[in-house]
Amino acid sequence: MIAFATADDGERIAFEEHGSGVPLLLIAGQATGMHGWGPFADALARDFRVIVFDHRGIGASGEGDAARYSTRAFAADAVAVLDAAGVAAAHVVGHSMGGRVAQWLAADDPGRVRRLVLIATTATDRAGGPAQRRDPAAIADLLSGDRARMLPLFFDDAWAAAHPAAVDGFFHRVASRPALRGHFAASRDHDATDALARIRADTLVIHGERDALTPIAHARRLADAIPHAHLLELDARHGLHLDTPTVVDAVRDFLLPEGQRH
Repeated sequence: MIAFATADDGERIAFEEHGSGVPLLLIAGQATGMHGWGPFADALARDFRVIVFDHRGIGASGEGDAARYSTRAFAADAVAVLDAAGVAAAHVVGHSMGGRVAQWLAADDPGRVRRLVLIATTATDRAGGPAQRRDPAAIADLLSGDRARMLPLFFDDAWAAAHPAAVDGFFHRVASRPALRGHFAASRDHDATDALARIRADTLVIHGERDALTPIAHARRLADAIPHAHLLELDARHGLHLDTPTVVDAVRDFLLPEGQRH
């Protein structure tokens, strides 16, 4: 059942809750709705009170001023969701742009984050050597809006063919053109490099070695810069939270107390 939080500017942010236990906030990627988490959220809801939400401009949330979108502003929206859900502190998992948002949440509001998981994300696209440069062809495929071009960036073909509902949920979006442009700009302009040292939460960085959108060098840089972080590298693409079972197992084991791990 959809509920609504009220952001600082009065915009409504739609969210849902599933399961019970310690709260776990999932922060989706660029222009991805809350239902894009699919089986990943379902699996974690067996052990946690999972909270998912639509970023402003996406799905059931209000749009606001798309020209002012930023990952830091999206983090403030995430705090509004926690407040509306009555949650003082939660585990936080962010995928792609959601990982960028999660960095600000953990750095600016450290008391709200129990443990942090950053999947297929980066601190910035603005610096670094050749190993960190994003492939322009992959970015063009991402921005094309053509599912046939985007799908290989995220998922293995066999998994996508076997899980059409999860693929549909991930790629389905309700958003205006200004909102889509605002999301891309927010993600592109993200730079939390100087904030990473302020993150106090134990952190797990998960990344695919075959990620064409975000080279794995970004994950190594994140894990080195965050004080209490370690890195899990997997043979996977950008959508590894959905098509690689190891990811949900690793997240569950990292977040659960030792005696409750499966």
